[in-house]
Amino acid sequence: MRLPPAGGGRPAAANQGTTMPDNTTPVAALREAMARFVAERDWGQFHSPKNLAMALAVEAAELMEHFLWVEGDASRAAAHDAAKRAQVADEVADVTILVLALCNALDLDLSEVVRRKMAKNVLKYPVDKCRGRYRVEE
Repeated sequence: MRLPPAGGGRPAAANQGTTMPDNTTPVAALREAMARFVAERDWGQFHSPKNLAMALAVEAAELMEHFLWVEGDASRAAAHDAAKRAQVADEVADVTILVLALCNALDLDLSEVVRRKMAKNVLKYPVDKCRGRYRVEE
C-alpha cells in the first residue's frame, strides 16, 4: 500500500485563494490548515511520527536534488531564475508541510521548540568563537 502524500498539496486556506504571508500568518494558522487538509482526506491514519519523519527525509532529499553538484554561487542564482525558484519553493513547502504535520502528530509547539533549540544554539555556537566560521573555534 502506498502512503498518500502528507503534504500532497497546499493547505486548505491556500487552495481557496487566501494568501498567508509570513508577516501576518501565525504558525498556529498553518498547523490548523494542515490538520484540516489531513482530516478532510482521512489521512491521519497514515500520519504516524515514523511515516512523517520518513516522508520529511524524502522531501528534504527532493529539495537537495535542485542543488546537487552545484557550487555555492550557482545555488544562490536559483533565486533569480523564476522557474527554478518556483520548483525550489514547492519543495520548501513540502518540507514545511511535513514539519507541521509532524508537530500536529506529536503535539509539539513549533514556535516553542524552535525557541528552545535556538537558545541551545546560542550557547553551542558563541559568536566570538564561530563568527564567519562553519564550526566553533577551539
